[in-house]
Amino acid sequence: MSDADSFIDEVTEEVRRDRMFQALKRYGWIGGVVVAVIVGGAAYREFDQARTTASAEALGDSIIAALAENDTDKRAESLATVTAETPGGDAILKMLQAGALANSDQVPAAVALLGEVALNADLLLIYRHTATYKALALQHDTLSVQDRRLQYEALSQPGAPLRLLAQEQLALIDIAESDVEAAITRLRAIIEDAEVRADLQDRARQVIVALGGKLEVETPSQG
Repeated sequence: MSDADSFIDEVTEEVRRDRMFQALKRYGWIGGVVVAVIVGGAAYREFDQARTTASAEALGDSIIAALAENDTDKRAESLATVTAETPGGDAILKMLQAGALANSDQVPAAVALLGEVALNADLLLIYRHTATYKALALQHDTLSVQDRRLQYEALSQPGAPLRLLAQEQLALIDIAESDVEAAITRLRAIIEDAEVRADLQDRARQVIVALGGKLEVETPSQG
């Protein structure tokens, strides 16, 4: 390589360095901002998680203190003074309060609270269906059989979180209406469902036996 070529390379490299330093002076603050945003975001996430945890712990402590009341009326009153900061927490709180109200013979007030949860479209389906299921149980003697059947059928649709429990209640309605075969068919479907819990499966078997049915469907013999 000639001296001229070497000189040109050195000048070119110096120009590159000069441009790089100028760029750093002009735009270097952007990197600082990016670092500050990253660090600040991480700090905020830690703060938000700590705040959420503290809020959940405070709610839990308040609920435990309220449930510790031996008198059902006082328990309901104590739960009514507790507040939750999240929709899910508020739904759980209202369902607990509804239980306390029902135990103190204030069923209409309990059903009204459960209705608020059941009709809140902002809540997850599990909260709404649980509230509906509990409200139906409290209205067993006041709602007509047709109304209860319609609502349990809505809860028993494929993919619904409480569908098997709703199917069990529909089987009990079938029994009350002397439709034993329909009840046994429903109960067998519960037993054979892949998602059935052991306790529900056992209950279904016991009811089938009590009704005089067989646990397995007989297949016609061939030949």
